[in-house]
Order: sequence, then structure tokens, then C-alpha cells
Amino acid sequence: MTSPVLAVGRVVKPHGVRGEVVVDVRTDSPELRFAPGAVLGVQRRGAAVPDSLTVTAARPHAGRLLVRFESVDGMDEAERLRGATLTVGADELEATEDPDEFHDHELEGLRVELPTGDEVGVVREVVHTPGGELLSVRTPEGVERLVPFVAEIVPEVDLAGGRVVVDPPEGLLTDD
Repeated sequence: MTSPVLAVGRVVKPHGVRGEVVVDVRTDSPELRFAPGAVLGVQRRGAAVPDSLTVTAARPHAGRLLVRFESVDGMDEAERLRGATLTVGADELEATEDPDEFHDHELEGLRVELPTGDEVGVVREVVHTPGGELLSVRTPEGVERLVPFVAEIVPEVDLAGGRVVVDPPEGLLTDD
């Protein structure tokens, strides 16, 4: 079985004429993911792009990164990368040392239950916002509910058991 592929950045646009690109970072470890020599997968629809790129340089710029890749030597080649998602395999991620910290892919697909054991749904994705993380939970009826991923509302994450226990305040999981 192959490792899930995780996004670590998205190419926003070319920068300059020498092939540098502006990247929105989507990883907590940009210093590792975008270090010179790092190999990133590339996913983009509708344009011929390489399957992978090797980072040659990266530097901060206005809350994003300016990144250079091997074999991307001009503005036209950089333009073809516009909108591409840069990825790594989940097996390349370091284990977290904090027992209360999880990688997104570890939570996605877990059953969501109330403390009583009643099923609420399944974690579809982890949504990152300036205010914190939210679990996007798909109910059995197909409705999406956003649950703040905080200890008061999500008191238990049981990876081995394949479940997350939520203790929501009244009205969080309903349309009322």
C-alpha cells in the first residue's frame, strides 16, 4: 500500500524572469520541506508539469516563500507551475512528540462519536483557519458540520480505535 500524499504548498505565480515561484506554504515544517535538495511531488491539472521537483533555494517573502527548483530556469517554465500543488508522502513526515498533536491525515476518516457512543459522522478533513483548526465532519445524512478541534469539545482522539469523541455544546451539530 502506498503512503497518502499530503500537500505542503501551492505555487501561486512566477516571480521574476529566472524561474523562481511564489509558494503558499501548507506545512508546519517549511524549513524541512523546502530545504535545498528536498524532492517534492507536483500535482496540476491541465498543464504538462514534471512528477517531482528538487528544491535548490527558498527564502521568505511577504508571508510566503520564493522557491527555485532544478530545471525551472525561466518565466515560461515557472508559469506552467502556477496553481500546482507541491506534495510529500505521509511516510516522509516526522512523528510528533506531543501525544495531543496529530497530522491531518491521521484524523481524516476517523469515526466521530458522542461520549454516549452515538455516531455523529466521519472526519472528512481538518480545516486550518486563523482562529484554529476545525474538524469537517460528514454526518450519515451527508451534511457537513464544523467542529472546533479543542480539548473542551474534542476530549478524546483514539487513533488505534479509529475514533474521535466529541462533546459539543448545544446546537453545534444541528441547524437550530
